[in-house]
Order: sequence, then structure tokens, then C-alpha cells
Amino acid sequence: MRGEATRQRVMLTLRGPEQCVPAEHPLRRIKQLADAALRSIEPVLEEMYSSIGRPSIPPERLLKASLLMALYSVRSERMLCEQLGYNLLFRYFLDLDLIEEPFDHSSFSRNRSRLLAHEVAAHFFAAVTAQARALNLLSDEHFTVDGSQIEAWASMKSYRPKDPPSPGTGGRGPRMRDRFESITDPQARLYRTSKSRVATLSYLANALMDNRHGLLTDLQVGIADGFCEREQALAMLAAHAPRARSVGADKAYDTKSFVAGCAALRIEAHVTENSKHHKSAVDRSLLSTERYRTSQRVRKRVEEIFGWFKTVANFRRTRYRGRAPIELSGKLVGAAYNLLRIAKLCPSG
Repeated sequence: MRGEATRQRVMLTLRGPEQCVPAEHPLRRIKQLADAALRSIEPVLEEMYSSIGRPSIPPERLLKASLLMALYSVRSERMLCEQLGYNLLFRYFLDLDLIEEPFDHSSFSRNRSRLLAHEVAAHFFAAVTAQARALNLLSDEHFTVDGSQIEAWASMKSYRPKDPPSPGTGGRGPRMRDRFESITDPQARLYRTSKSRVATLSYLANALMDNRHGLLTDLQVGIADGFCEREQALAMLAAHAPRARSVGADKAYDTKSFVAGCAALRIEAHVTENSKHHKSAVDRSLLSTERYRTSQRVRKRVEEIFGWFKTVANFRRTRYRGRAPIELSGKLVGAAYNLLRIAKLCPSG
């Protein structure tokens, strides 16, 4: 017998968003970890706001909303806020009641300056990393560094001559970056990963990966000038210098300055040889050792991180202008990746 479609009616219900999410849903564990990290940075969040005035959107919701955008490939903040009107899973993650109105997408841009001023993304990323360390998921001894190109939110049409051009530096005449800049994002630089590719306005995301389980221990965004990969890699390694023993890297790091910088930190540089255009700076005695081969094999896992960033998290091209907002977004994407990995490695609290 054919059934009849009945008209939907308003009815009283005692079910909330939490009851609508399956008990074994992976987002439950991620929410548990994210809430614990937010509680640990409560003093930082408290400093962001005045004790008087109108109550604003809780910063915890804005941070967790950014995690949802990375985890579920949401293209924009406007689209996320639209989905909050009907997506019960998102409402559960953000602790929104069924009758509570979702916040407006402009809340992100209005509060971004506060997040930047108090370095909230960096504190949140560090809190997530501390959770992984407490669960014994990090070795803090063997690392991998790598960089990846992030396209800027600016087209080549915005790349125009400076007026007046900047003087050359280092005893050289003016370079292209001294004579041209993007009027949309002045900090973006023309960059290409190889001679076979077309140069685009870009930034560089530099990651430090712990080799035990492939978790991120640090992430920084720098100006794409050809030097920031190695400079930021040494800065990230310096923070782990007391315990760090080795670092794996590709042939882009085979320079005297980087290998010498690692030696100064008492870290063994397991760098791929790049003897095609210049003499390699790698210690030849390392090439036949098992620890070098192991480091070179494990270092390829960092490409999984950047692959997830650029596909699932939509971080192939940034939605923001300027290095600082892009690094804030990158830190939150990195925190989302770590939360996902921790939830898989330790599904129960």
C-alpha cells in the first residue's frame, strides 16, 4: 500500500544535538580533546575581553568553528554559518542549542584582530601538542622539517611596479621584488617550486613533524623569499634543542648554513644530498648509517600532512591577506590535523 506524505508539524521535543550524534562518532573524541585544550588556555581567552560591555561571541566557538572548517572542507566562514542553521553535528560540536540562533559570519573578521594580538592560535596549537605529549605520542628527539607553497589571495593582475621602487640590498641592483609588489597583498612574493612550474604570488608554510607518529610539533608561515624555509626550520628546532637528536629534510636543506646551524644546536642533519649544482654539505659518513636511512624513509610522511592541508582543509590557497592572519589560520588547521590524529591513535580518553 502506498504511504502518504504528511505535512511537518511543530512539536515539542526533549532531544538535543548531543542525542542526535551517534555514540561512536569520531567527532565526539575530537570535541573532548578540543574542549580540554581550550580549558587550558582559559587565562589567555579571559584577557581578550573587557569586564564591562555587551557579551560577545565566545572565542571558544570561533576557534572550534575554524576546526570544523578544516575537518569538513567548508570553503568559507559564510558557508559554515549557513550550515549551523540545520547541521546538528556542527551544533553539537559548538555547544549550540536547537533554538539558539547561529552567529553571523562577520564575527570571525571582527574578532580576528583580538586573536592575533593575543596569539590565541599559537597557544591553542601548543595546548593540543601538550595533550599529545601527555599521551606519549611524541618523542621530541627525531624530527622532520619541510616547507610547502601556499597561494596568496591575490592575482597576477595586482602585481604592479612600485612607485618609487625599493633600492637593491646586499650590494646588488634592484630585484623584481624591489621593483614590483601586489597591491592586494604586499607581503606576497612571486615563487615557484621548480623551473618547470609557473611562478605565483605565494607564502611558505614550514612544518616540523615528530617522527614517532607523524604529528605536527610546530608550524610557521613565512615570506616566500627562498630563505625562510631553512631559517624558520632552525628557529623551530631551537625550541626543541635540549632533547632533539636528528632532523630529516629534503635536498632543499642541503646548504652549509642549515647543516652548520643544526650542528650548533647539536642536532644531526639527515638531509638528502643535492650534489647536482654544488658540493653537498652532508657528512658523507652519515649516508651509510641505519639512522640516516630511517630518517630519510620516515621524512616522507610530512607530505601526508601537507596533502591533508591542501585537500581536506582547503589550505592550498589562503582566504586571508598578510602573513600574520595566514599563520593564524595555518596554526588552527595544524591543530585540527593533530586532533584528528590523536583521536585515531587514542580513541578513548
